[in-house]
Amino acid sequence: MAKVSPFRFLQEVRAEMAKVTWPSRRETLITTAMVFVMVAIASIFFLIADQIIRLFVTFVLTTLVGLFQ
Repeated sequence: MAKVSPFRFLQEVRAEMAKVTWPSRRETLITTAMVFVMVAIASIFFLIADQIIRLFVTFVLTTLVGLFQ
């Protein structure tokens, strides 16, 4: 592997950073809002799924306890 001088490395990093397309402020705000909306939707979904599973497990366990008494 060829060694590259630190100065050359920094030049290459600067050249690559110049190629980067940075998002505008509006794009950043829109994507941030989309992330918050998706997190809210996912949390509501998992809350409902958790409650349904809790009800099912409670029903099964109470039924099994009732059978063995």
